[in-house]
Amino acid sequence: MNVNVVGVVRVPVIDLKATGQNIKRIRQASGVSVRDLQMILGFTNPQAIYKWQNGDSMPSLDNLVILASVLGVSMDDIIVFENSEDGDVAFDGSSIVGISVQW
Repeated sequence: MNVNVVGVVRVPVIDLKATGQNIKRIRQASGVSVRDLQMILGFTNPQAIYKWQNGDSMPSLDNLVILASVLGVSMDDIIVFENSEDGDVAFDGSSIVGISVQW
């Protein structure tokens, strides 16, 4: 099958480490402790918050909304996107024919 690619679309790729550093920086600047976030989010322990700050994982969408509200910023202020070609999606005008993602 020969596919004629019409274009490439750049999709956002989240930089987990930079986003985690951002969460920590904004949290500290807002005077909110990890313990405060733990209580607000209803977590039994703070491990998830530390994972976010270390760039090991991302908050769920629900938790990201709460985090942004508590810290007084928008979700866009928290999330940092990579400047790379890792998120290229090729399409032929009607369907996706290839995705380039680097792990």
